[in-house]
Amino acid sequence: MRISDRYRMVFDAISGHLARMRQAEQEKTAGVLDCIANAVSELRAQLETVGEIPQIKLEQRLAPILLSVHALLDRARVLLEADGCNDDAAAIWELEQQIYRLLNDL
Repeated sequence: MRISDRYRMVFDAISGHLARMRQAEQEKTAGVLDCIANAVSELRAQLETVGEIPQIKLEQRLAPILLSVHALLDRARVLLEADGCNDDAAAIWELEQQIYRLLNDL
């Protein structure tokens, strides 16, 4: 599977999780949804052009974005764990792992 396809899959997974969390209308820490929404925004910025990035420049262009998104998700996960929302925290952890695997393959 191409990096661009995996990038889009990560975007879909994170934005889908954000939508589910918003629909659940559970009382979350205020910063959790903001962190995840910011992560989605950062990924969205490269979503259309990710397939046009030359192979040799993939790491240079995508690594900073993916690292930033990983940090935002990690912050959200820590806040969820502090609030005792372990199921949501585990789901965020899985999303972080997808990003980490994508970073390793750049």
